[in-house]
Amino acid sequence: MSSGESFKLQSGRRLAGKYIVGDLLGAGWEGEVYHVTETSTGIERAAKIFFPTRNPNDKTIRSYARKLNRLRNCSILIQYHTQDAFYWKGQKTPFLVSEYVEGELLSEVIARQPGKRLTPFEALHLLHDLVAGLAEIHAAGEYHGDLHSDNVMATRYGLGFKIKLVDLFHWGSASRQHYQDDLVQLIHLFYEAVGGKKHYAKQPAWVKSICCGLKRSLIVKKFRSAPSLRDNLASIDRDNV
Repeated sequence: MSSGESFKLQSGRRLAGKYIVGDLLGAGWEGEVYHVTETSTGIERAAKIFFPTRNPNDKTIRSYARKLNRLRNCSILIQYHTQDAFYWKGQKTPFLVSEYVEGELLSEVIARQPGKRLTPFEALHLLHDLVAGLAEIHAAGEYHGDLHSDNVMATRYGLGFKIKLVDLFHWGSASRQHYQDDLVQLIHLFYEAVGGKKHYAKQPAWVKSICCGLKRSLIVKKFRSAPSLRDNLASIDRDNV
């Protein structure tokens, strides 16, 4: 199965005789994440199902589970529970079961806002919470690798959001480039949240100072680490936001 395809699991389908499929929560390069319910307890969970071509000899799923376990104390990430498998087109296909986080995909939240974008003030709060969580991941010697609005679950609290990352990439040990990639992806997410190219010209100067014109070289030079970006956001004059 290629990354352009989908399992397209129907709501109500059973997985491994233990879980009932609900909605699709998110999708990425490695697979898809579904809302599922345990048949024996009624407890809601999340199941990440890996595309067979992205999981040769179950190497990907094992590495992913170990990474989630190492990051179990990072508050922004879902908590891993167990592994199981079901048959898809005659092929045994493994999946990971994790905690279920209520909320909507950030992409859906943004799409419902006036003009299909967050206000700069809202986006600043969102970015601050995301970079604080990213700093925890980096401090643990790991990286995320797949930060975008379809991998963030968001629940609005006042002007801010409670957020969880529903997916992450895991291939290989963390390097400086991986950390930089995370920061660049985070800036791109912020840029899209405030309206992207259509509204960028009219954004306030402080927004543009964060986006750095989306030029990777400028972003990684200005924000050398997640704590550096977090401190920069904290220094912004909120009276002018």
